[in-house]
Amino acid sequence: MNHQQFNAYCASFSATTHVVQWGNSDVWKVGGKVFAIGSLSKSQSPAYTFKTSALNFEFLLNAPGYIPAPYLASRGLKWIQQVDTAGHLDDDLKYYIAESYRIVSSGLSKRQRVELGIAT
Repeated sequence: MNHQQFNAYCASFSATTHVVQWGNSDVWKVGGKVFAIGSLSKSQSPAYTFKTSALNFEFLLNAPGYIPAPYLASRGLKWIQQVDTAGHLDDDLKYYIAESYRIVSSGLSKRQRVELGIAT
């Protein structure tokens, strides 16, 4: 998945906003809360970061193509970064981004979800 495909996929979710911040990263939010980040890794290749459940975090910690998200995971947050973007993990990435969106949006208040038109 390239950045254009990543951005198009993130934009397909309801009530999302996009900002460019943190060193030219594409940051996707719902209700003002981050659910996905598209950036460049230390090696300057594409990297995609997302929030996970505790179970998925443990599963992905040692999975090929994934690393604990720099900065976020070191602070105890359950965020993973996909660093293998050759294409064979694209379906997995879509699943994890959708899950991240679900986790973050479900953490919003009921009032916020209603205002944003997100199904509860």
